[in-house]
Amino acid sequence: MEVVAISGQLRTDLGKTATKAVRNGGKIPCVLYGGDEVIHFSTSLKEVRDLIYTPDFKIAEVSIDGQSYKCFVKDIQWHPVTDAIVHLDFLRLIEGVPVKVEVPLHFKGTSPGVKNGGKLIQKLRRVKIRTTPEHLVGELQVDISKLELNQSIRVRDIDRGRENIDVLNSPGVPVASVEVPRALRSATAAAEKAGVAESAEEEEGAEGGEE
Repeated sequence: MEVVAISGQLRTDLGKTATKAVRNGGKIPCVLYGGDEVIHFSTSLKEVRDLIYTPDFKIAEVSIDGQSYKCFVKDIQWHPVTDAIVHLDFLRLIEGVPVKVEVPLHFKGTSPGVKNGGKLIQKLRRVKIRTTPEHLVGELQVDISKLELNQSIRVRDIDRGRENIDVLNSPGVPVASVEVPRALRSATAAAEKAGVAESAEEEEGAEGGEE
């Protein structure tokens, strides 16, 4: 799992005016929760870009006044008009203390249904898990090597990788399915229709022969 190093500057003035000044200076106000303290700091978009603008789950290692904290982004506040980041909440990772995070879900194997012309539709791209920092993973996987046409695979089928991870999504929620494309359905229907017509002609021919 990738760790992104971030440099932060401690904030002691927490009023609205000071926070506005931080943003006007091109910085992002941040708060680090977890443990016995709440730390207010600021950082730049350049520092957090690889942490925010990615589908991957990554750990942040934030350095503030000589102290280093491993954490992850818990919440992002966006500007309603510009979509700029206006605030970040981080949650500190403390060994033995369970956390809830969302990690991406990836497929492994090749679906027989896809080999036969079906289209794989991913219905769930991220899953919520609960685990302790020492067992934290960057992704979960689900095996689709037995997924046939018109079949679905569900949360209960996800490979957790280890017993210390709890998947919090409902077990029956579909993760992915293999759908039959319209062209394939049309071709199948046409083939079936042709087969019925051929059978009817054969029956008529047999009846004619008996006469």
